[in-house]
Amino acid sequence: MPRLKIEVTVPESHVAAVIDALHEAGAGRVGQYARCSSGWQVTGTWLPLPGSQPYDGQVGVVQHAEECRIESVCDVDQARAVQQAVRAAHPYEEPVIRFLPLHEP
Repeated sequence: MPRLKIEVTVPESHVAAVIDALHEAGAGRVGQYARCSSGWQVTGTWLPLPGSQPYDGQVGVVQHAEECRIESVCDVDQARAVQQAVRAAHPYEEPVIRFLPLHEP
């Protein structure tokens, strides 16, 4: 089964909820291990446009904030459920959730 790497950036206040959502949707299985993920601090930058309802910041003002980048893995057939679970747990109006194909020789 093809596998995907998942990347999502989230504010510190919601790291545990997003990690739980990832794993409850089936992400994070590596061999005989479950709930596998990694995370590190990053600085996010965004500009809320008119019509947006930002979790953090103001429309028309460039924002910068410390966030946590979470990475995990899932099977291709789990991607939709993982995406939906992360969106439900994530506080951002438009969270960026990346699914990258993994080359596994």
